[in-house]
Amino acid sequence: MMVVISYDVSTETTDGKRRLRKVAKACEAHAQRVQNSVFEANLDYSTFLKLKEELLKIMDKDSDSMRFYYLGNHWKRRIEHIGVKSGYDPEGTIII
Repeated sequence: MMVVISYDVSTETTDGKRRLRKVAKACEAHAQRVQNSVFEANLDYSTFLKLKEELLKIMDKDSDSMRFYYLGNHWKRRIEHIGVKSGYDPEGTIII
């Protein structure tokens, strides 16, 4: 299932900057960054739930926000990309 994850972490404090790095690192381990604070993840449901739980433990619900957009399995017709930074194929070969 394809999920879009976006977040806004308050970086006014040192702790906020630390949370921002942790959120980005957790997302990068499971998803593709498509904009500064936006990731696309093509995951099975149990892996997504683990990632979501990890992110919710990191965030401060009083000063940060996080959004999950569930695009499901038929996501290809729901994403349109216009502009710079060409898209990627999340089902293609991954080179690490």
